Amino acid sequence: MFGTSLLGAAVVGAMCVVGVAMLLALWRLLRGPTVPDRILALDTLSVTAIAQLVLFGMYLQTAVYFEAALIIAMLGFVSTVVLCKYILRRDIVE
Repeated sequence: MFGTSLLGAAVVGAMCVVGVAMLLALWRLLRGPTVPDRILALDTLSVTAIAQLVLFGMYLQTAVYFEAALIIAMLGFVSTVVLCKYILRRDIVE
């Protein structure tokens, strides 16, 4: 772990900022006035979750969280594309 180093403090500070961004994205997901707003909030939430996992992996100095972030990135991209296609055509499979 980083302990009391400047890099450790920066990682913890960044984790706090990303946590606030996650809360704001969750708020927009729950309160979004339109469906595209909710889809964008869900995509933002997945991106911030990736950032949080990468920062946590940096803090613990382990590579396991980077692999989990990669899986979430792939699933987040696919889910955003599928939701947008469903909104446009009301059908996922052509």
